[in-house]
Amino acid sequence: MKTNFITILFFSIFIFVALKCEKKHNTLEPDGAVSAIFETEPVGSSEDTADDPCVWVHPTDPSLSIIIGTDKDENSPGLRVYDMSGKQIYFTTNEKANNVDIRYGMVLAGKKTDIITAGLRVSNTLGVYKVNPESRTLTSISARAIKLGIEVYGSCMYKDVSTNIFYAIVNDKKGNVEQYKLFDNGSGLVDAELVRTLKLGGQLEGCVADDILGNLYIGEEEHGIWKYDASPSGSDNGILIDTMGPHIAPDVEGLTIYYANESSGYLIASSQGDDTYVIYTREGQNKFIGRFSVVDNNTIDGTSSTDGIDVCNMSLGGQLSNGAFIVQDDVNDIGNQNFKIISWNDIASLFNPPLAVNNEWDIR
Repeated sequence: MKTNFITILFFSIFIFVALKCEKKHNTLEPDGAVSAIFETEPVGSSEDTADDPCVWVHPTDPSLSIIIGTDKDENSPGLRVYDMSGKQIYFTTNEKANNVDIRYGMVLAGKKTDIITAGLRVSNTLGVYKVNPESRTLTSISARAIKLGIEVYGSCMYKDVSTNIFYAIVNDKKGNVEQYKLFDNGSGLVDAELVRTLKLGGQLEGCVADDILGNLYIGEEEHGIWKYDASPSGSDNGILIDTMGPHIAPDVEGLTIYYANESSGYLIASSQGDDTYVIYTREGQNKFIGRFSVVDNNTIDGTSSTDGIDVCNMSLGGQLSNGAFIVQDDVNDIGNQNFKIISWNDIASLFNPPLAVNNEWDIR
C-alpha cells in the first residue's frame, strides 16, 4: 500500500511538472532579437500608466515627426508628445485613456487636418485632437462631449480611402465594439454618430484597421485575433486568424499595420505573455511569418509585457530613415514605464527572406 502511494505521488508530481513545462514552452522560439536605438523619457508615475503609442509623420521634415503616447496616471492623465529622440516636448491634460490612434487629412473647415482619437475612460467619451504641425502640439477639437454607449477600454481609427470618411472604433472588457462616423460639425470641430456595433466573446482592447484593404483587426485578449470588414455596412461575422498557441501567449495586446505598398505588408501583434511580437502577412489569409523580441543593449533595456505598439514605414529621420517600431515597455530599468523605439531595418533583417522595407510608400 505504501509503495502504491509513493508511486502515485511520484507520478502526480511528474504530471504536474510536465504540464507546467508544457505551459511555459507553448510558444515557438523567436526568430531573433533586436534592441532599441532610442527610448522616451519615463512617464511620471511608478504605476502601470504608459500604454499605447502612435506616430505622426511631419509633412516636410521627417526629423520633426513625433510620438504620441498615452499616460493613464490617475492623478495626471494625458497624452505625452515626444520628439524622435524620445524627449517629451508636450503634454495634454485629459482623462485616462488606454489607446491612441491617428489618421491624416480629414477636411475640417475646408482644411486638411491630421486628427487623433482616444477613448476617455472616466466619462466614457471620445476625445478628438488635431496635430499642430508648426508647434508639434495637440489641440482638442471635439464638437461636444461625444458620449459612448459602452464602458470604453480600447480604441483605434479607420479611414475609408475610397470615400475619405473617418471612423473611430471603441471596445470594452465585455466584448462590445462600437464604430462611430466622424464628421465636421460645420464649425471645424469633430462630431460623431454611431454607425455599427459588434459583439465578441471576451475582453477586448487592441485593434487596428487597414485603410486600404478595408480590414479591421480586434484582439480578444485571452483568445486570439479577429478579422472583420472595416466598413460599417460590411459583414458582422469575424474570422479568427490566430488563437493562443504556438504563436501568441495571452494576452494578445497591441496591433499595428506596416504598409509595404498598396496591397502588401504586415500585421504585427504584441504577445504579452512571452514578451514577443508576432508578424503576419497583411494580405490574403494573414499567414504567420515569425516572431521576435526586443532585448537589452549597452545603453537601453529590452521590453516586457508590452501593451500598445505602432509601426511606421516612412522615414523619421537619421537612424530611423527606413521607419520605426514603437512599443510600450512595462518594466523600464532606469525609471518608470516608457516607450522604446526600434529601427524597422533591424527587424526586417532578422528574417529569411528579409521583410520588406519601403520608406517611399506615403501613408498620408
